[in-house]
Formats: sequence, C-alpha cells, structure tokens
Amino acid sequence: MRITARGVPASDDQVHSEVAQLLDRRAAMKHPPFSLTVSDSVALGIARMFRSTSLSGEVLDRFAAGVSVDSDELVEAARFEQGYASPEGYAALRCLVLWVHHQEHRRDQRRAHAG
Repeated sequence: MRITARGVPASDDQVHSEVAQLLDRRAAMKHPPFSLTVSDSVALGIARMFRSTSLSGEVLDRFAAGVSVDSDELVEAARFEQGYASPEGYAALRCLVLWVHHQEHRRDQRRAHAG
C-alpha cells in the first residue's frame, strides 16, 4: 500500500509532547484502538527526525517530504532505525509504526464498506 501524510512536519517539541501523551493514553487501556495514534504532522515530524543517507533514512526522508512511500518499507525503515535510537527515539518510531497500521486499518475498513 502506498502511504502519505498530509500537512507539514511537527517540530521536535511537538513530536516529543504528542508521543508522550499518546503512549500514556495507550498504556492506560487494556486494548487501545487502532485509531489512537499520532497525528499526520507528528508522523511526518518523526520521519523528519530520523531521515539520513542510509537506505532506511532515505525512506523516512521521502515520507517526511510528502512523497508517497510503500507502507511496508516505511514500517521496515522505522523498525531498523529503532535499533539505533535512544529510548525516546525508539518510542517515537513505534508511534510511527502504529500510525502506519492505523492507515492500513482505515483502508481495509473503507474497502469492506465499499463492497
């Protein structure tokens, strides 16, 4: 599935704040819904924070720039970068993966309702 986000990337402070709030809310629930995820601008901000010249960093860079990327490639890139990230970075990348899964879930629901 090709995936893109709308808007401009959130600032680093906005990313850290929204990620912390989201993780607190999700931790308080036994089964958090797919819809409980970061905003598009924070998803873009997370990708912007981890862009680089590595293969995974280039996927994140394209996504942060508003280019449509393959959702599996984006998840793979985020998971790869988690191996090198600080605990806070790891958490932010996890939120990006959750955002991707939410987008896929929404697409599947739309297809199920369409026919």
